[in-house]
Amino acid sequence: MLLDYYKKKLKIDRMPDFVNPYLDLPLIKRLTNVTYLCGMDYASNSIYDFKENISRYDHSLTCFLWIWNLTEDKKKSLAALFHDASSPCFSHTVDYMNKDYIRQESTEEMLKYLLYNDAALINLLEKDNINIEDIVDFKKYTIIDSERPKLCIDRLDGIILSGISWSKDINKKIIDLLVDSIKVFNHKGNIEIGFNNSMAAILAMGINDNINRLCHSKEDIYMMELMASILRYSIDKNYITYDSLYILGEKCLLAILESIEDDYLKEKLDEFYNIKKEEIPDIILPKIKTRIINPLVNNVRIR
Repeated sequence: MLLDYYKKKLKIDRMPDFVNPYLDLPLIKRLTNVTYLCGMDYASNSIYDFKENISRYDHSLTCFLWIWNLTEDKKKSLAALFHDASSPCFSHTVDYMNKDYIRQESTEEMLKYLLYNDAALINLLEKDNINIEDIVDFKKYTIIDSERPKLCIDRLDGIILSGISWSKDINKKIIDLLVDSIKVFNHKGNIEIGFNNSMAAILAMGINDNINRLCHSKEDIYMMELMASILRYSIDKNYITYDSLYILGEKCLLAILESIEDDYLKEKLDEFYNIKKEEIPDIILPKIKTRIINPLVNNVRIR
């Protein structure tokens, strides 16, 4: 499994002991039941044929490992671990439901609430002499998150995980090259990750472009909109609540929806599970996030 290889490359076998209690928190363990690719793992296999199942927990863990390997800074590493703690079931489909197509960050509004109200997390942070403010505001660490087209660990990890499972243009040699080529630069007074060779940068840009094309395909947009409409309908009908998206796992949530005697809902779920690629209708596509990167190579922007 490439995901396991990737984790091993990021030295998961030498993970620092201090992080173990944080990984046991329900806030983080919940993410094992939230898929990284927005719940499309459950969608029609005529539209999606993912190579591996990847969760938001996997993404959170690999981001932690990246930051720890690069900085050995507890605050930044934990901020990376918790940066997706507010990811709801079906992830960015909820942004679609909220009509946040461009930034796809509407669900991040829950992060502060979830972290500030987690007594177990606060207790662990106090023991480690870490202020919760240093964990909640992960965007202040440009190594974790930066505005496009800059590269950051959240973005790089997403490219690798999506490349492993969705675009399928990543193998062990590419993982080795990308991981071994990443460096931390001070670029014009700002901390930013980049590559130490142009080959790795060009490769990463090509994989990213492939993922961007997939995200802009009418098939993906239609399926994301379909699940968004299922969730909105179910919330409006009080079958579930908006909070359910942050409490339940995706399989549990789908089981609840499948058990409801509602012909319209059953029809939409059946479409989500079984629609054929050739049946996807031509639709007016919303303008969605453009996933572009323009990384540094030896501290110089590549283009």
